[in-house]
Amino acid sequence: MDDQLGTTLHTGLLISTTALMAWLSGLPMLFPSLGPSAFVLALFQDSDATAPRRVIGGHAIGVAAGLLAYHSLGVTTSITAAAEPGSLEALALGASGVVATTLTAGGMLATDTRHPPACATTLIVSLGLLSSPLEGALIVLTVGVLIVAHQLLLATERAGARYEQRLRS
Repeated sequence: MDDQLGTTLHTGLLISTTALMAWLSGLPMLFPSLGPSAFVLALFQDSDATAPRRVIGGHAIGVAAGLLAYHSLGVTTSITAAAEPGSLEALALGASGVVATTLTAGGMLATDTRHPPACATTLIVSLGLLSSPLEGALIVLTVGVLIVAHQLLLATERAGARYEQRLRS
């Protein structure tokens, strides 16, 4: 299989794993930052960029920063709710996103857990889309599931390649 098709299918299979879990559980286990994470895992399969420590660590930092910003700034709304232009509520929500993204970037750099999709996770949390501590924990758990699915796909692909090589010998 060529690299483009393989990367495309790998990405789709990774997202299918969490989509299936979301469907079966009714929990929010499919959220926007998983798409870029799945693509990075599929495209750079064995690089430092896809090390579980970086992927899970980056998202965990994003969740923590998002929760800290959202709750410490007293935000009580989400980005999906209409806010009055120039209101303190809208200012707090915007500030939450800025603070969370800044903390996430600094935290990932300080801990060598750089994973750019985690900046989307921090916005998801800090803008009130998944902003409870339980939802934050679920985000990190779901990223862990994505990593496990990725490792299983890699193992399956490698086993298939070894099998094909034996058949040719």
